[in-house]
Amino acid sequence: MQILGVDIGGSGIKGAIVDTLTGELLSERHRIETPQPATPEAVALVLEKLVKHFEWNGLVGCGFPAAIQHGIVRTASNIDSSFIGTNIDRLFSNACRCPCYNLNDADAAGLAEIRFGEGAGKSGVVMLITIGTGLGTALFTDGRLIPNTELGHLFLENGKKAEHYASDAIRKIEDLNWKRWGSRLNLYLDTMEKLFWPDLIILGGGASKKFDKFKDQLALIAPVKPAAFLNQAGIVGAGLYAKDRYGLEDA
Repeated sequence: MQILGVDIGGSGIKGAIVDTLTGELLSERHRIETPQPATPEAVALVLEKLVKHFEWNGLVGCGFPAAIQHGIVRTASNIDSSFIGTNIDRLFSNACRCPCYNLNDADAAGLAEIRFGEGAGKSGVVMLITIGTGLGTALFTDGRLIPNTELGHLFLENGKKAEHYASDAIRKIEDLNWKRWGSRLNLYLDTMEKLFWPDLIILGGGASKKFDKFKDQLALIAPVKPAAFLNQAGIVGAGLYAKDRYGLEDA
């Protein structure tokens, strides 16, 4: 099945056509800058442009940087606070004139990795962490998603909020080299390990492409691997989620 997968981030909104049987992208990614401020109306307009770019009239799946409960946005970190309380499934479906299903962006990336990537076939607890503008988390137990964990907002033992200390955005803002930033990331991952004892930690997002530059700073019990889909995982997972949701409603 072919579905338009979209990854809505704090800096860019990216989309591509996904083959949900294989997890492959069937088109080139198309990226549009995230509007500032990222209000519901502004983001919906960009999504409409993205759908028109692909001349798309089928299912759409979106990974979105917020906790989403039954289609309702509950948090707002890297988007405008006016999103809170918005029925995003309805808003985006109306904007693109296609059925649109939305989930937390890190959960979307996790679905891609658990179906086709590093987490495929893994039992026990698997944690995916997306490293970008913030820190997103997806938690799975025996392949089942526990949605909306939002663990990038936890405070570390040094008193700092995790995503304000170890995100890729902070690395760039503070001009940290990979060794210094890797030590910060290790503190965060160590905290996650002590809380959840995962059997596998997968790192996604843009920084995952540079895994070799900071892997030596990581000292954990669980194996740590870069995501197989790297920063394409959100697009693929959003497509998989839309297929699953549409299948459930159709059934």
